[in-house]
Amino acid sequence: MPQVEEAGPPRRVRIAPVDVVDVSVYVVVLNLAAQYLPLVITETFTLSLLTALLLKLVLEVVVAIKNRVKARFKAATTPAGKVLAGLLLWALLIGSKFVILELVALVFGDSVSLGSFWSVTGLIIALMLARAGVRRLLTEPQAPAPE
Repeated sequence: MPQVEEAGPPRRVRIAPVDVVDVSVYVVVLNLAAQYLPLVITETFTLSLLTALLLKLVLEVVVAIKNRVKARFKAATTPAGKVLAGLLLWALLIGSKFVILELVALVFGDSVSLGSFWSVTGLIIALMLARAGVRRLLTEPQAPAPE
């Protein structure tokens, strides 16, 4: 007769602190954009938080795909392979903005709007710069190597 193992406590999903910081930065940037750019609209703070979570998920997927395409570009040995990988990278960078706009419209309807292609592009650039700045600010300085 097979032994039945007792189930332990349910596993908890662990969220990395850096992800929490990223979402917090995204909320701040998104709310600043909503305050100062008429094209960017979030009706409530809760919606801006949910939008920041959606942006975090989508941008993480886009960055992962971008890194794979960049690796393919570096690994390409023929000019045709380089051109194809370059076109894939270009299509990803352009197409991801439209994916974000459509996902936000699909999930939140008229309650959240990130504006047009250009406003979402500017918003994503601001999100990535702010994220990089905060990560750099919170990173421990490296001790110099002993000589």
